[in-house]
Amino acid sequence: MKGPLIKRLDRYIIGKFIGTYLFTLLIVILVVIVFDLSEKIGKFVENSVPLSEIVLQYYAGFIPWMLNSFSPLFVFIAVIFFTSKLATNSEIIAILSSGVSFRRLMVPYIFSAALITAFSLFMSLSVIPPANKMRLDFENKYIKSKQRSAEELSNLHYQISPGQFVYVEQYSPWANTCYRFTLETIEGGRVLSKLSAESAAWDSTFCGWTLRNYYQRDFYGESEVVVTGRTKDTIINLTIDDFSRRKNFVEWLTGPELNEVIETQRMRGDPSIKRSLIEKNNRVATPFSAFVLTVMAVALSSRKRRGGTGINIGVGLALSFSYILFMRFSQMFVYTGALSPAFAMWLPNILYAVIAAVLYRIAPK
Repeated sequence: MKGPLIKRLDRYIIGKFIGTYLFTLLIVILVVIVFDLSEKIGKFVENSVPLSEIVLQYYAGFIPWMLNSFSPLFVFIAVIFFTSKLATNSEIIAILSSGVSFRRLMVPYIFSAALITAFSLFMSLSVIPPANKMRLDFENKYIKSKQRSAEELSNLHYQISPGQFVYVEQYSPWANTCYRFTLETIEGGRVLSKLSAESAAWDSTFCGWTLRNYYQRDFYGESEVVVTGRTKDTIINLTIDDFSRRKNFVEWLTGPELNEVIETQRMRGDPSIKRSLIEKNNRVATPFSAFVLTVMAVALSSRKRRGGTGINIGVGLALSFSYILFMRFSQMFVYTGALSPAFAMWLPNILYAVIAAVLYRIAPK
């Protein structure tokens, strides 16, 4: 009877886990949609946004992004809620008294966490990027400024390759033209050449720039060669896409596209590579938090407490919010250069895994 009993117990816990998790998702998403809609309804009316675009573009992209971002919170709350209820009803005591060890009790929990992790990974790598594209395009069109401000398109500096630097005083997205364009080549702290132009217009026929009224200086030791002219066609590792991209464009890139951007940024020495690496590592690190938070939640809520489930839920909410806060805070270590992006994104999982291991060790006692 022990085998069938354990299988029935596994199905019971898995059903409770997944059912509570999905129910939590449904409740929270409804609440978030209500608050988000009440906040943005003025913009929707002001811009005469069609209902079909609100539903099929904005919320079709917003809901998957929001659910995946707060999946650790939903997992933790779900486990805390139904496990505390099992403990309050003395079901945990009955299960352990029947000869099932605490380690064996964790098996259906870990199996459920694995299902959620696999689902979250699929969402992060396949569903979320195109969903983010719809959501961010909608926000840029109706909610945020449609065009980048003049300040954002002024005094632009780019390292387009090792030792090659571009400076643009002003970029016009309407004319696809850079004004006061400068290209410098530097090696070993010494300027090898400097190319300046009154303007540089993008030419899609050869995917390059047409310089007007240019002035080029090439340095050879103590000597200098100066060349001037009215027009000059040049191809460099810089396109109009580099001027039109917003900072959050990495959120809608697929895995291969993101890797390609990272390689380009690494070759250029682009400091914005940190944001790209954070996005890449976060897509994998966040789903695996389901394992850590599940073990922690079971260890916290498996004991029957005098205060009932309320205390466990309160402690669970505090810990889950602290985990999400620490995930966001760890990104600061990347921008300050204190930690690598990979280690910083996995640091919350590592730290809370240690806490979960300690709680798991003392839980059976």
